[in-house]
Amino acid sequence: MLKKLIVALFLLIVLVAGGYVFWKDRREPPSQDVTLYGNVDLRQVASAFLVSERLAAVYVDEGQIVEKGRKLAELETVRLKQDLDVARLAAAAAWQNYQKVKNGPRKEDVARARAAVEAAKAAWENARIRRDRMIPLSKKQSVSVQQADDAIAMESVSAAYVDVKQKELDLLLAGSREEDILQAEAEWKRADAECAIRQQRLDDAVLYAPCDAVVRNRILEPGDMVSPQKPVFNLSIMDVKWIRAYLTEEQLGQVRPGMNAVVTNDSFPGREFKGTIGFISSVAEFTPKNVETPELRTALVYEVRIIVQDPDNCFRLGAPATVVIRVS
Repeated sequence: MLKKLIVALFLLIVLVAGGYVFWKDRREPPSQDVTLYGNVDLRQVASAFLVSERLAAVYVDEGQIVEKGRKLAELETVRLKQDLDVARLAAAAAWQNYQKVKNGPRKEDVARARAAVEAAKAAWENARIRRDRMIPLSKKQSVSVQQADDAIAMESVSAAYVDVKQKELDLLLAGSREEDILQAEAEWKRADAECAIRQQRLDDAVLYAPCDAVVRNRILEPGDMVSPQKPVFNLSIMDVKWIRAYLTEEQLGQVRPGMNAVVTNDSFPGREFKGTIGFISSVAEFTPKNVETPELRTALVYEVRIIVQDPDNCFRLGAPATVVIRVS
C-alpha cells in the first residue's frame, strides 16, 4: 500500500513538473535576438603618391594614429619646380602673343604702310610719265622700240606694286582675323592649363592622410622611387568600423540590412556599442556538397557586416566581438 502511494506521488510530481514546463514555454516566447560572434574587420587604404619621384621624407611610423589631412611623406621637388617654371614661361609667352594678335597692328605699322603706298604711287607716276614720253620718241625713232617697251612694262609693274602696297595697308587697317585671335587665345589657354597641371603635380608631392587611421605598414623609406602603383603606407581606418560575422541558414531569414544591433567586446564589459547591419552576402560559404540535404543546409553560412560607431577607438582591428541583433 505504501509503495503504491509513493509511486502515485512520484507520478503526480512528474505530471505537475511537466505541466509547469509546458505552461512556462507557452507563457514565455522564445528569444527574438540573434547573437553572432565575429571580428573587427580590417578596412585598409593603400596610400600612394600620384606622381613618380624619389621619396624625400617620411613623417610617421607604424602603429601611429594619424588624423585626416596630416602630412605623411614628401617627395623631392627640384625637378617638379623646374617643370613648373618652364610651363609658366610658356604660358607668359602665349599670353603676350594673344594680346598682340587681339590688339592688332600698331599705329606705327599703319603709318609705315601708308608711306609705302605713297612711295609706290610716286614711283608709278614717274613710270607713267616716262612711258608717255618714250612712246612718241619711239615712233620718231629717237629711241629704240625696246626702250619704249621697257617703259611700258615698268609702268605696269609700278601700278601693280601700288596695288600690293594698298592691299597690305588694307589688311593692317582691318586688324587681326577672328580665327587668328581664337587660335592665339586657345594656345594661351592650353599653356595656362599645362601650368596648372605642373602646379598640381608639385602639390601632389606631399602625401596627406585621407582619413583618421592607424599606420599599419610603412612600406617605403626615404630614397626609394615611388609611383602611383607603389603604396608608401597601408592605413587602417578607425571609424566607422566593421564587424565581420556569419549567419546560419536559419538566422538568414530573421536578419536584413538596416536592422539595429548591439556590439560588445570582452575588453569593455558592460559597455554596448550601437551598430547597423550594412551588408549580407548573397552567396553561401563553406558549402559541404553540391546537393544539400536538410541536415546539411544548416551548415551553410552567409557573411554579414555590421557597421559600428567607435569614435573613442575602443575596438582594436581584428579583435573578437559579440553582436546581438534585435530581431523584434
